[in-house]
Amino acid sequence: MTAPHRPHGAVPNPLDPDRYPQGDFFVCDILDATPKGDMAPMEHPIFSLSTRPDTRRLRYENGRNWIEVRPSDAGLATIHDRDVLIFCISQLVAAMNEGREPSRYVRFNAADLMRATNRAGGGAGYERLQAAFLRLQGTQIVTNIVTGGEEVTSAFSLIDQVKIIRRTQGGRMVEVEAKLSDWTWNAIRAHEVLTLHRDYFRLRKPLERRIYEIARKHCGMQTDWRISLTKLHLKVGSTSELRVFRQQVGRIAEADAAHAHMPDYAVELTETDMVVFRLRREPAVFDVEVGRLMPETYQEARAYAPGWDVRHLEAEWRRWCEAEEIEPRNPDRHYLKFCTSWSEKRGRP
Repeated sequence: MTAPHRPHGAVPNPLDPDRYPQGDFFVCDILDATPKGDMAPMEHPIFSLSTRPDTRRLRYENGRNWIEVRPSDAGLATIHDRDVLIFCISQLVAAMNEGREPSRYVRFNAADLMRATNRAGGGAGYERLQAAFLRLQGTQIVTNIVTGGEEVTSAFSLIDQVKIIRRTQGGRMVEVEAKLSDWTWNAIRAHEVLTLHRDYFRLRKPLERRIYEIARKHCGMQTDWRISLTKLHLKVGSTSELRVFRQQVGRIAEADAAHAHMPDYAVELTETDMVVFRLRREPAVFDVEVGRLMPETYQEARAYAPGWDVRHLEAEWRRWCEAEEIEPRNPDRHYLKFCTSWSEKRGRP
């Protein structure tokens, strides 16, 4: 075989091509970012509710959707480990709302994460945080659940990559770099996220956190929403027997009746084994993320709604999205559709 021609004196590059170029890191620096959670883990039980190492392989099915969660030697990622993802998602969504370019590669200060998620500090707190990174990276997901319009059917980690880049002299982590999974990244880019109450991070019991997530996803801004105890048992992903689960939910409902400690929603367990969530009137205001519009979208809107002030229509559109708690996957297309409907109903101004 004839060797490929090279210019005289040229030396071949001894390195393989960079098959996975690393994008620019996004630095998490929005300390008052509103907590955001991606919807898929609210709907489906992905995180372990155990407070001890959980090495079970789990599989859940709901209609056509299925999900399998596989642990590493460190065990399954827990619902408290999810704080890391919520922090990263919150930072990226806040940056997108400011018109900044997000990245699935994020860099953050460990102390900022702990403050934002109400985690205990000190040496033990940093050790727990480091263990959370290991579980998040080690837990594997296989699913056919769609995020961002893309169906993921291969195994992936909740966090693809974690690197501690700076420590104190005593060995305590300071700065961390993480690469989010395609699944989480697709959900962020498609605005498949919901606002969480800051008191979510104050809930001690894993089951309370999980129940709040389900209520947040399904009740939303409805006056109330109810689900059978049997179905809630399945959606929560609890491994307790149903009779034990009933007692656990009953204790949460009793505590909420006495202290109103569950964020956004009151919880009640009826004698007929229905779990009822009721929207609290105060504060129960959700910061719906609608997204920014492209400059050319305003020009198109003038053709869809002749004679109307497109900025006024944008304000009306955003108010409507917030009232209905709609977070459009494609804000530009959604806004233009709104302009068309507005013009058809009202004609020219």
